[in-house]
Amino acid sequence: MSGHSKWATIKHKKAKVDAQRGVSFAKASRDIMVAVKEGGADPAGNFRLKTAIEKAKEAGLPNDNIKRALEKASGGGADSNIEDINYEGYGPGGVAILIEAMTDNRNRTAGDIRSYFNKNNGNLGETGCVGWMFKEEGVISVEKNNGNQDELFDAAINAGAEDFLASEEDEDFKIVTTPDTLQVVAEEIEKSGYKIKSAEKTKTPQNTVPVQDEETAKYLLRLLGSIEDHDDVQNVYANFEMSDELLEKFS
Repeated sequence: MSGHSKWATIKHKKAKVDAQRGVSFAKASRDIMVAVKEGGADPAGNFRLKTAIEKAKEAGLPNDNIKRALEKASGGGADSNIEDINYEGYGPGGVAILIEAMTDNRNRTAGDIRSYFNKNNGNLGETGCVGWMFKEEGVISVEKNNGNQDELFDAAINAGAEDFLASEEDEDFKIVTTPDTLQVVAEEIEKSGYKIKSAEKTKTPQNTVPVQDEETAKYLLRLLGSIEDHDDVQNVYANFEMSDELLEKFS
């Protein structure tokens, strides 16, 4: 899971900066819409929606925008013609990249994504070319200062979690579940007295590609950053390994 965690760590740091700047309202709205489509429009019974709304408010998204996003995802409103679409390809160094997007203009989004690959020594591929390399899982994040590690571990495993991750470089404990048990495990952990920071489905690479030279690292991280910044893109997954030195230099 380390390759995915490396990129996830970068994304989380970037998200904090974006939130501080009050940017990417469109992305925050789409996060809410994805959550509704996955688990329904009731935040009380949908942890992903609950955390998506909280993050949107932290980023400064007005309540009217949140309401419109909920209506669109539920099929209401005049502008509900947004579809889910995945893109797959290879970045510099043969790194597999899987992209999840929501768009109301498939041609526009595909054109943008293709241009990012072309400009950064990558290739946008056909559907299915790299998707098989990633396993879908549920991941629950709990801040490390939110309780005792051993007690949280026991609560998570007793609730049916698959794994418990406590990396020194991550500010959160990560609890891994199957996609189907994500909601149940999250609810049990919250009942045990822990505040959940996020609970979402993710895709974990089953193998990784080492990136060791600066040229490849520069283009790869620039490519991933460009894709991540696109308002239509919800998630980006990549299967690379890279030293902290290269990550710090080019991210």
